[in-house]
Amino acid sequence: MSTLAWFSTISLAAWVWLLLGQGFFWRTDQRLPPVRRARPEPWPRVAVVVPARDEAEVLPMSLPSLLVQDYPGTAEVFLVDDGSTDGTGKLAVELSGRYGGLPLTVVSPGEPEPGWTGKLWALRHGMAQARARGPEYLLLTDADIAHEPDSLRRLVAAAVEHDLDLVSQMARLRVASFWERLVVPAFVYFFAQLYPFRWINRARPLATAAAGGCVLLRTETAVAADVPEAIRQAVIDDVSLARAVRRAGGRIWLGLAERVDSVRPYPGLGELWRMIARSAYAQLRHNPLLLVGTVAGLALVYLLPPVALVAGVWTGDAPAAWAGGVAWAVMAGTYVPMLRYYRQPLRLAPLLPFTAFLYLLMTVDSAVRHYRGRGAAWKGRTYARPEAAPDR
Repeated sequence: MSTLAWFSTISLAAWVWLLLGQGFFWRTDQRLPPVRRARPEPWPRVAVVVPARDEAEVLPMSLPSLLVQDYPGTAEVFLVDDGSTDGTGKLAVELSGRYGGLPLTVVSPGEPEPGWTGKLWALRHGMAQARARGPEYLLLTDADIAHEPDSLRRLVAAAVEHDLDLVSQMARLRVASFWERLVVPAFVYFFAQLYPFRWINRARPLATAAAGGCVLLRTETAVAADVPEAIRQAVIDDVSLARAVRRAGGRIWLGLAERVDSVRPYPGLGELWRMIARSAYAQLRHNPLLLVGTVAGLALVYLLPPVALVAGVWTGDAPAAWAGGVAWAVMAGTYVPMLRYYRQPLRLAPLLPFTAFLYLLMTVDSAVRHYRGRGAAWKGRTYARPEAAPDR
């Protein structure tokens, strides 16, 4: 066989493994665990903590959904205005007055101390304020996340019935523009491939992760895990949080959301590029060897199959064309469930290699930004190499 045929056969073998041996990552049936027993009585007290920095654009679409939660127990909302310059805190108070519902407290932590990323600094302040009220659970949710009225009730009921310390849902991201349709479902697909939800949710887990937009956390477990202090330098805070909880002996569940949605728009490729590139190299632990391996892996698994098919047909290399075509078909087939979850046309499935090529470029750009000192830039802050946090 030709060299191209050998490599395309290796790519096909990789796809057979991914199809069957990577926790069936491509399936989208990991949804909030069902509640079969009677509802908890009394319902636990819950504090909702929302870190917000310059979120005036999306807050009218997200905060009211928290204020009007249909929760049978006691709950209140703490919005942490993290140095906003667009009137986020004032707008939150106005929305609370307009919609009523759960009590709202707006607090401001000031600028982060050395060694803290901005979101975790805000969460630290908000969680401290919330714990003073004695909640049994903390709902940590981003300012761009909208919840259906029964979201909190369903989260708490699942956590109580299944004795879970952390329940996290991957919010359904917005898919309206052309680039959102092309990139966003793939973002969740790649995340699930890296952290198969089934492996996370096993009694004996094989992976650990969470989705930071919607995390219900038992307060007692948060204290035992020393969060957020233990993860104060983390750029990818959701995965770091899950690992800290797991180290403390906590039980974790992660799945796809049905009633939790992100309202943040990413209309152009530039916005999506910045969102992904800001943390891609951090995911690789700023390791150049992991970067090289990731680029090579993406090229072999995602880019080679269509190239082998076209080149094989063009040159008459039947083994290369056959292996490349089958690998491409398996790849597209594994992407179909995610497209259905996002209610997108299935004709986008064969375009996954092109989207993977974009992710390859974003990952390389993330590394370049890091070595140029721009690191994980977000909302006017840059986390190139966080300073060591002082001991407390």
